[in-house]
Amino acid sequence: MAESDVEFSASSSSGALIHVLAVDDCLVDRKVVEKLLKAAKFKVTIVESGKKAMEVLRLNEEKIESTVDDQKIDIILTDYCMPEMNGYDLLKAVKENNCLKSMPVVIMSSEHVPERISRCLDAGAEDFIQKPLRIRELQRLRNFVLPVTPTPVTGMKRKVPLDLLPESNTSERRPRLAGVAVA
Repeated sequence: MAESDVEFSASSSSGALIHVLAVDDCLVDRKVVEKLLKAAKFKVTIVESGKKAMEVLRLNEEKIESTVDDQKIDIILTDYCMPEMNGYDLLKAVKENNCLKSMPVVIMSSEHVPERISRCLDAGAEDFIQKPLRIRELQRLRNFVLPVTPTPVTGMKRKVPLDLLPESNTSERRPRLAGVAVA
């Protein structure tokens, strides 16, 4: 199966598609990211700069209204290297805003600079992805948005301390804990 044939379910727990705000100054990279995200069934908003992303997120306004509308962004995927406002600056602006600080931000870059990666992760980025972006990496984006559901407890088995169990294999009486026979 080719990598592009892989299908992911990119819907949130409410059933709506996960909305990604993708930020990249390069037209070609924006088109590639948009195509991959849409192929993986994400809802996508593409902007060409950190400043445009700030407008979409309403970070330039003094008061952010907490209304649920069609523009609700679930996750930000931003390039690191951009003029005027780079991905790190956008990350910091999001994480410093009380209304948006819990929004996941993933940084992407074609350059592998360990100090840059550490700096972004320390500032609150969920992940740092190397370009060119591959469809299999979209699974990680989905995981940052969807809540992790705890594994249900399926049994109520209790462990008996070894000193309560008889040393021999004879059929002597075994201890009982709270009405539960220990076999």
